[in-house]
Order: sequence, then structure tokens, then C-alpha cells
Amino acid sequence: MNLGILALGIACLGVAIGEGFMIGNMMKSAARQPELLGKLQPLMFLGIAFMEGTFFVTLAMAFVLG
Repeated sequence: MNLGILALGIACLGVAIGEGFMIGNMMKSAARQPELLGKLQPLMFLGIAFMEGTFFVTLAMAFVLG
């Protein structure tokens, strides 16, 4: 099995789990305190951007290694 493909699969799994936890917890906190939604949303988007960045770096490395 190609190591790059395995790394890509693990990165996809980690990104999907991380985004699910982040969005789920943000929705829970917004349901508890709706007035904080304006402050939480930019932080959520920033966190998702960093997680997606990790995925795309891994994707590029998979193409280089594979």
C-alpha cells in the first residue's frame, strides 16, 4: 500500500471528525447562548480553514510521495 494514500486517508478522517466536533459544539453553544453566534462564527470558520489546510498539505504530499 502506498504510504501517501494512507496518509491522505488518515488526514481525511481526521479532518472530517474534527470538523464534525467543531460544528456540533458550535451549534450546541449557539443554542445555549444565541447572542454569541456572531463571535463564534468567525472562530469556527478559522478553525475549519486550518483543518482544511492540513488536508490540502497532506494531499500535496501524497502526490509528491506517490
